[in-house]
Amino acid sequence: MTESSASAITAVVRALGPQVDAERLRRHVRILAGEPHSRRRSPEAMGRAEAYVDGELRASGWQVDRRPFDVRWQLGSTDRHGNRALPLKLRLHPRLRGANLIADLPGSRTEERPTVVIGAHLDTVDGSPGADDNSSGVAAILEIARLLGRLSTPPAVTLALFDMEELGLIGSRVVARELSRARPIAGMICLESVGVFSAKPGSQRLPPGFSRAFPDAARAVRAMEYRGDFTLVVHRRASDAAAELWRRTAAEASPALPGITLRDPRPDGVAGVLLGLAVPPLNHLGRSDHASFWNRRIPALMLTGTANFLNPHYHRPTDTPETLDYPRLASVTLATAVTALHWPRSR
Repeated sequence: MTESSASAITAVVRALGPQVDAERLRRHVRILAGEPHSRRRSPEAMGRAEAYVDGELRASGWQVDRRPFDVRWQLGSTDRHGNRALPLKLRLHPRLRGANLIADLPGSRTEERPTVVIGAHLDTVDGSPGADDNSSGVAAILEIARLLGRLSTPPAVTLALFDMEELGLIGSRVVARELSRARPIAGMICLESVGVFSAKPGSQRLPPGFSRAFPDAARAVRAMEYRGDFTLVVHRRASDAAAELWRRTAAEASPALPGITLRDPRPDGVAGVLLGLAVPPLNHLGRSDHASFWNRRIPALMLTGTANFLNPHYHRPTDTPETLDYPRLASVTLATAVTALHWPRSR
């Protein structure tokens, strides 16, 4: 990042930072996480969550396109509550019907301006209200919508709320396919369980083999005395610069938020999928909707508080709004908005 571009980023952080409202984030989470909601197990609650998100996006000036889908014989996962090893979650779904929400600002779409997609999944697992997983990510998108909707020039940003992530990234597979055919995409940012933090030493756990596979990230966690007081920024080579931009921006937010970047060594596309099958531990890095974009060779980031490796309420009935840190969620929101606005051009 050049000195001039760094100054421009700082100026945007100072302009947008005071506008991010932690209490609005709290309100969004409280409403969304009032009950478990998913298309198969609690469809009426899912309809209420979807209607709330649709209304908030429209109130911020966005055009919302509800996109139903009907897919068959999808390899995915179970959405039962609790935490299972990845191989034990695999399921084959004969037929799934759901709907994604896609939102754009009027006048933002042109052929010359590739869009940046900011996405989060709306559904929860069975029996969990899903405050962190993933009302935290949805709330951040609603606040980003409000911030960007105020800009004089509509930015090339597309907002996506995915259905059936908990069944194996089903909705985002559809979105990645449809959007990549319809418009140029510069990159994608996935918000996945971004609201829980802990300043307690030893609260952050690492997956088996993590320290050996990712020594730099493990060293950074160790230097923080294994406090879960950071956001993990998972990326690949194509999104190196975007990951660093997010980290720098979060460090300038108030409150300042440490970001630890972790590069997935796999290439985008089919080769990356095959390597994941050969080296299963790598699949922890593809556990959310960004993976659907990686698989279509679209640069992407996943932002996460590391879910079950930090949050004891992950996929449980106790994943409730009072367990979240809303000032830090505001910093996540700010850094994500700024990164989308200044997504680095491909080299």
